[in-house]
Order: sequence, then structure tokens, then C-alpha cells
Amino acid sequence: MNKILIITFFFTFLLNNKAFAYLDPGTGSIILQSILGAIAAGASYCAIYWKKIKNFFNKNLRKKDNKD
Repeated sequence: MNKILIITFFFTFLLNNKAFAYLDPGTGSIILQSILGAIAAGASYCAIYWKKIKNFFNKNLRKKDNKD
């Protein structure tokens, strides 16, 4: 099993040819937009659930204050 992994690694990574790929300038902007979109989505997700957590604890504190 170990020999198969070594041979596969050898053929996959050491004997590959050049790709000669072309990335136009629009590709960079698409990558940047997707990164910024993921950051914005993560921030809004955290903000929504932070409000829910904050409201939950505020309700519990108000209940305790009303009982006293």
C-alpha cells in the first residue's frame, strides 16, 4: 500500500507538464468579490446571532430584576 502511494505521488507531482494557463484581469476581480462577499456574509451571520444571544440574556436579567 505504501509503495502505491509513493508511486502515485511521484507520477502526479514530479512528472507533470506546464499548464500554460491564462488568467485574464477579470479573474482577479471575481476572486476578490467572492472573498469580500464571504466576509460580508460571515459578519452578517455573526451580527444576527449576536443580537439573539444578547436579547436572550437581557430577558433573563429582566426577569430576575422583576422578581426582586
